[in-house]
Amino acid sequence: MNIRTTWKWIALALVAGGMLAVTPAAPAAATPKERAVWPPAPSEPRIAFVQFITGPRDLGWRPPFWRKLGNWITGDQGESLNLRKPFAIALDERGNICLTDTDARLLCYCDLAKKNWLRFDGAGKTKFVTPVAAARRHGIFYVADSTLGRVFAFKEDGKVLFELGAPLKRPVGLAVTDDEMLVVDVLAQAVFVFDLNGKLVFTFGKRGTGPGEFNYPTSVAVDGRGHLVVSDTLNCRVQVFDMRGKFLSQFGGNGDTSGHFSRPKGVAVDAAGNIYVVDALFDNFQIFNLAGQLLLNVGETGTQPGGFGLPNGIAIGADNRIYVADTFNHRVQVFQYLGQP
Repeated sequence: MNIRTTWKWIALALVAGGMLAVTPAAPAAATPKERAVWPPAPSEPRIAFVQFITGPRDLGWRPPFWRKLGNWITGDQGESLNLRKPFAIALDERGNICLTDTDARLLCYCDLAKKNWLRFDGAGKTKFVTPVAAARRHGIFYVADSTLGRVFAFKEDGKVLFELGAPLKRPVGLAVTDDEMLVVDVLAQAVFVFDLNGKLVFTFGKRGTGPGEFNYPTSVAVDGRGHLVVSDTLNCRVQVFDMRGKFLSQFGGNGDTSGHFSRPKGVAVDAAGNIYVVDALFDNFQIFNLAGQLLLNVGETGTQPGGFGLPNGIAIGADNRIYVADTFNHRVQVFQYLGQP
């Protein structure tokens, strides 16, 4: 009798004996009883903590029977699927989550309606090394790998549609619209704009400190009003452009008070046009209007709701639900925007 057959008989025996039925499922991550909100009382709350996501179970995913059996045999209650260093996060047009894990070298995708959790360790025959940015549009995944210096576009079955290298040097940020893909390159000090077939359309930016110039940019977001928002990380600012790369405005600056930045990383825009900026060293995110006026800051160093450890990516859904990749706390934090700050 071979090993596969042996395990099959063990499984049947366990089911017959009811052993699996009494094996408790791993509990979901604990949710704080008190609602964490910003700003705190007595001010009217504008941002509320919703939950932590440490792995697929927190989103309602349940393993199939054979995985449950394997977990029972090994004692793994799903921890092997938990996030290790979530880095970039994005939402597709249906609000489903794309998430890169740089420690596990994975792209994770969660279909919230179907409660499916998919993991990709590469595109085609190429394995990811440092997947630092991702997006999904119309069923196509886009992943930027900074170590490989490439951007991949592939289907759910793993079939690669195209792969981009030079002139990219070290792509680190990614955003996809209905007809274009924007790639932030930290070494080229520029933003590259491609069509969705991988053809380069135009590039903007160069090294410097002036308007439209960059000093190691890291992230880009697109709002619904024709604006591109770029985190200009080592210039400690955020710059706003039109869809053709024309400079419009900037805000922020180096400093340790609200409205300033130390290491601005992920950027996102909510339905009201407010700009959210994650600061990896401040362990928070700050909210500005399009004119660059500070509206609210959320978070501090720690592990409690709103406590961060070197956060990086941020994404906001059409329902104004906010997802922040809390990298060194090995989780995603979810918040809800409640109204105009």
